[in-house]
Amino acid sequence: MSDASPSAAPMRALRGALPFWLSLGMIPLAVLGATVGGWTTALLPVYGWMLVTLLDALLGLNEENPDPATPDTDLLWYRAITVIWFPIQFVTIFGLIWWVTHTSHLGTLEILVLFFGVGVISGTVGIVYSHELLHQKNRLERWLGDLLLATVLYSHFRTEHLLVHHRHVGTPRDAVTARYNEGFHRFFLRVLRECPGSAWRAEAQMLARAGKGPLHPRNPFWRYGALQLAMLALAALLGGWAGLGLFLFQAFVAVWQLELTNYVEHYGLTRKHLGNGRYEHVLPRHSWNAAHTASNWLLINLQRHSDHHYKPDRRFPLLQTYPAEQAPQLPLGYPAMTTMAMIPPLWRRRMNPRVRAWRKTHYPEIGDWAPYNRGETPMPRGA
Repeated sequence: MSDASPSAAPMRALRGALPFWLSLGMIPLAVLGATVGGWTTALLPVYGWMLVTLLDALLGLNEENPDPATPDTDLLWYRAITVIWFPIQFVTIFGLIWWVTHTSHLGTLEILVLFFGVGVISGTVGIVYSHELLHQKNRLERWLGDLLLATVLYSHFRTEHLLVHHRHVGTPRDAVTARYNEGFHRFFLRVLRECPGSAWRAEAQMLARAGKGPLHPRNPFWRYGALQLAMLALAALLGGWAGLGLFLFQAFVAVWQLELTNYVEHYGLTRKHLGNGRYEHVLPRHSWNAAHTASNWLLINLQRHSDHHYKPDRRFPLLQTYPAEQAPQLPLGYPAMTTMAMIPPLWRRRMNPRVRAWRKTHYPEIGDWAPYNRGETPMPRGA
């Protein structure tokens, strides 16, 4: 990892944090689509994916590293965008549900396109911000993260991410480490099937170690369920069956985007099995990274993913980038790569050679990759 750049702008200044407020540009686009209709209902995905990818091409890479010892008191303007996002997203989702079910100027297709865009807001921004908040020690921030996840009916992500993914990334025990040659659509169905159960088991195991049963009030699944039911009830109250359907639709779009990102982040990057069910420690080489400037602004440095796994509670403005010999680099930012992942033949053509080169560089001693490709624990030789 390179040293902190002396040329980096002072972290305390508002001007340094403003690029990370790029997400706010989505809100007036949502209002425009809801009031004007027509082609304006499609502006949200254009903004979140196409414009950001174009800006990546124009602005290039940002490989500067801030001082990781910067105190929280200097990060006020960076933290602010994640703290204020829940009320912004809450009002946007439920305000639009009320609006489209109480006005008649939008057709069915326009409403569906608009709420696909709402899903872009709650997935591309909301879940990413909840991820940042859930990793913090501050109780208010963790609660805001829970509330954001409840707006997309994916509250178990908190448990699955903190107790399963970070412990077992790159191993068969982590469902969201995409296997080599596994297409996204198959991965998506597998994750939807496996992750709720693995999250429940992780919480039940923690409670058992404390001498409590899985239905104990301390199990956060009670909170998850209550928050999600409250969101569903509010959607139905404001918009009836149509409002409930639109809420479910935007939630599905958001979850689909989350899992697209999960797919890209660790595709084919497996930790070496050391025997007896043990794996090597997580290293920077076990995450795909991207130093593209604009997409890191929108995704609050999520693409500096190796450092996030090294220091999970490190706040996003302090995440470090790594040289290519330490951490594998993607050819494009996450928005472009997740779009590519939707077309498995194109994805494999672009990424499989990179995975094979990564394996040759870091693990030339491994001759049989078949168990890793199948998501199985390799057996000892001669077994």
